[in-house]
Amino acid sequence: MKESNLSLLYDYLLKTGMNENIAAYLNMGILLILIFVLAYILDLMAFKILRSASVRLARKSKTNFDNFLVAHKVPRNIAHILPLFLLFYLVPIAFESFDYASQIAQRILQVLFVVLTITIVKKIFRSTNDYLKTKPRFSDKPMDSYIQVFMIFVWSVGMLTILAIVTQVSIWKFFTALGAGSAIILLLFKDSILGLVASIQVSINDMVRIGDWISFEKYGADGDVVEISLATVKVQNFDKTITTIPTYALISDSFKNWRGMEDSGGRRIKRAIIIRQKSIRFLSDSDIKNLQKIQLIRPYIENRYQQITEFNLQNNINKDLAINGKNLTNFGLFRKYISEYLENHSAINKNMTLMVRQLAPTPQGIPLEIYAFSADKRWENYEYVMADIFDHLLAALPYFELEVFELPVSLELK
Repeated sequence: MKESNLSLLYDYLLKTGMNENIAAYLNMGILLILIFVLAYILDLMAFKILRSASVRLARKSKTNFDNFLVAHKVPRNIAHILPLFLLFYLVPIAFESFDYASQIAQRILQVLFVVLTITIVKKIFRSTNDYLKTKPRFSDKPMDSYIQVFMIFVWSVGMLTILAIVTQVSIWKFFTALGAGSAIILLLFKDSILGLVASIQVSINDMVRIGDWISFEKYGADGDVVEISLATVKVQNFDKTITTIPTYALISDSFKNWRGMEDSGGRRIKRAIIIRQKSIRFLSDSDIKNLQKIQLIRPYIENRYQQITEFNLQNNINKDLAINGKNLTNFGLFRKYISEYLENHSAINKNMTLMVRQLAPTPQGIPLEIYAFSADKRWENYEYVMADIFDHLLAALPYFELEVFELPVSLELK
């Protein structure tokens, strides 16, 4: 064994008559135990100092970034650096009589240092990600994608460094080999590269944010975006299931983002009542007199009826047949009633498009469509408003002697 200040134990063991090899191994083992115990104590001391400093910093700091660092155990991992340097210095001394083992131990410690560095960087990135999500400016941005890109770069450099340490080959040779095998690398990381491109385009073009309600029929997604990562977008559907969509699909396929509706002043109501064509007819004077009792359209009926009567008299229209001249119809007055009803409905946004339109006739009847916007965009309230409107209109139909289409009734022979 080589002479050393730490060979006192080895000399003592030899004096006791112990075999030289056994004494060397026992000396090495005891020294390693002492070194690791010292490193452990140093690790605990470093952690307590860092934790105390972190608490003081958190109390003085106006930001909560340090809270995320503590939550992700960044100080705990930083505390490992000092003991690791101690091992770098002392472990080779314990192996001074075992050159090959000393080289192996040094490589293992170097690899551990690289892994520790990667771990600290990863936890700092995660802390940064969580912190930025608390900021309104970044809360809806795909920060996970950018963090994953950074981590891919960090892991790539880290793995190349570990290979260089293990094989004792210059790291630049590995980079040269990567350049030569770039085609294979592109093939292996195709999804990640496409995801990165998609994430950048989604962010720059502001196509999707976390919290947006999107509908993606191809993937069966209809709900809120809860996460945007490098490879996937997670959507929590309204039935609480999770649908995973490839990030690249956001720029390669078509989907619907409801953010425009949520940012607008209302949520669209677009629904039709199908009226039986046989129930549509001209109104007689008695019919008009009866419908004048409906307060919402009384002014309109009186004014319109006077205009029609004057026109027919001035043009000497023969009213023996209702089709001659100008006339009011029950269908037309019902359309006017719906318009007035919506104009006076408190839940309808009057500053947005509001109309009642007649669509092209179908084999079932004539669709009378309501096109308006509910002022309340919350789903439950929106559905309530829409149901309330159509409850009233369906109940109002008989007053105009109109009939809604129902298949069994429509097939009856009369």
